[in-house]
Amino acid sequence: MLEQVRKGRAERDRPRQLLGIAGSLLPVALFWAHPARAALSPEELAKLAENPVGNLISVPFQNNVNLNDGPFKQNQNILNIQPVIPIDLSPDWNIITRTIIPLISQPALFPGQARVYGIGPAQISAFLSPADPKGGLVWGIGAITQIPTETQLELGSDRWGAGPTFVVLHLSHEDPWVYGVLVNNIWSFTNGPGGSYNDFLAQPFVNYNFETHKGTYLTSSPIITANWQAKGRDVWTVPVGGGVGHIFHLGRLPLNSQLAAYYNVVTPQFGPNWQIRAQAQFMFPK
Repeated sequence: MLEQVRKGRAERDRPRQLLGIAGSLLPVALFWAHPARAALSPEELAKLAENPVGNLISVPFQNNVNLNDGPFKQNQNILNIQPVIPIDLSPDWNIITRTIIPLISQPALFPGQARVYGIGPAQISAFLSPADPKGGLVWGIGAITQIPTETQLELGSDRWGAGPTFVVLHLSHEDPWVYGVLVNNIWSFTNGPGGSYNDFLAQPFVNYNFETHKGTYLTSSPIITANWQAKGRDVWTVPVGGGVGHIFHLGRLPLNSQLAAYYNVVTPQFGPNWQIRAQAQFMFPK
């Protein structure tokens, strides 16, 4: 039965693999399609990048290495391609869309199993957000959808899912601090061979932008998750840590780079104990 499912999935692999190729080519296409904009300062670019619902087209490539993952304590690697595209609804309101396409290298989960490579389930979020927030308070509320784009059975449950999402943060041009939190919860609502899911995510974030070194900042953005269908210690993953970021330019193209490390103070039985995160975010300011 499992082999029949694998064969059926293999027939659908090619279009899903094209998602990864399309994601990798997206910043190149946007770069050539966008005309030159008035230059923003490195500090302004940093604060734009730190706003999850900023009115900014960007394509972050975020690579996460999860150390000592699984029963055999091997490393898992997840490269998230995360294009962000804002849509102007009116002079007062925007829709900010955020897509995550994960490219996964998954270590073996039982003896004799080989490492698995492929695309994981994609997620698309859409936030309704004020175009001109007042008083330094920025917020967005909307929905998130999980799409079963996984190319291997081991990389997902092959079920659609959806749920609410929101973000709130403090951001002021006069204040070097940017802080807030992004939250969502996703429930599966279709059948699939991998079983149902009910997953929670909270990502608090705090950034300090150096006033004497424009475009350089300290950052902490741990991703706290809960699997509500698990039991005991397998429910929560709670990391602590942080890193540093800096704005570069590739010609006229701004690039937001980050390097950070997080230690999981709470983790499932076979969860990783450390995560090393590196990110390159191509930015296309309006």
